[in-house]
Amino acid sequence: MRPPTIRDVADRAGVSKSLVSLVLRGSGQVRAEKREAVLRAVRELGYRPNAAARSLSERRAPSGSPPRATGGAPMVGVLLNDLRNPWYVDLLDGLNSLLQASGRHMLLADARLNRRVGHDLAGPFLDLRADGLVVVGTLPDPAALDAVAARMPVVVAAAREPVPAGVDVVANDDERGARLATEHLIGLGHRRIAHLAGYGAVGDLRRRSFEETMRAHGLADRAPVEPCDMTEEGGYRATVRLLARPDRPTAVFAVNDIACVGALSAAGELGLAVPRDLSVVGYDNTSISRLRHLWLTTVDHAGHEVGRRAARCLLDRLERPGGEGRVQLAAPTLEVRGTTAPPLPGA
Repeated sequence: MRPPTIRDVADRAGVSKSLVSLVLRGSGQVRAEKREAVLRAVRELGYRPNAAARSLSERRAPSGSPPRATGGAPMVGVLLNDLRNPWYVDLLDGLNSLLQASGRHMLLADARLNRRVGHDLAGPFLDLRADGLVVVGTLPDPAALDAVAARMPVVVAAAREPVPAGVDVVANDDERGARLATEHLIGLGHRRIAHLAGYGAVGDLRRRSFEETMRAHGLADRAPVEPCDMTEEGGYRATVRLLARPDRPTAVFAVNDIACVGALSAAGELGLAVPRDLSVVGYDNTSISRLRHLWLTTVDHAGHEVGRRAARCLLDRLERPGGEGRVQLAAPTLEVRGTTAPPLPGA
């Protein structure tokens, strides 16, 4: 059964919808008997006002102009590139902790889903008059932020693509993180090290840092790069191709933990033990990497810290609008666990 509407309440009480609205807002302009009739109808029907619609309505000016950003509960929009990536959980936790302390709520949207159904990525946040917007992850078309950045403060977290003027960027130092992973493998004695490369500016930064580090150690000719789509399936297929080479690598550095799990699957299916026959390193230090039966060596992306810094940047923008956009990079660390070890003698 459909939930009761304000029209149902009005019909039950024998009054107009506008009078019901006045009663629900606590107006003193309604006679006592009419108010009691409306409240009785609300109880009998089990009517519950639509909080989102009511908030939007209350934030409209009397003339019918667009809703004011100062009305209703303070809200910050958060647009994620892909809700399936578990690394975002840490970032959102850091982001929300600071926003809640400032009395603001988060409204989440999945950019991947919005693209699939043809929706405007930032349109809903403009319609609801969010106080500001945090974009998390790489968007396929950063130019889509131009219109929204002209109307509200915007902060980009965990991405390195070019952004409109006045937009702050908070991210991980991807070059440093990739160097930590590569030098860890070299330090263990590996010389044939492959990289599962990702896409976008973050993927490019990690790939270039890997290649530069290998080159600095005289290993440029032993550093194959295999592109993948940063998914488990993509990591699996790319690793199968790498391990089919006659000079197969003894170690793989993956662009993220999800692709690294695919690399583990490929090694297992081909009869290779990790880390005895193949060492693997991921990136992001997601909850997946900490599962005991995986226990991945990985780069800690400082997700919680990136989230807190992004929230701080947005709050600063709300207090002091304008000014040039800034770039802040959080320092990564390497978490050494159970998927890396020295190569076998003679490998």
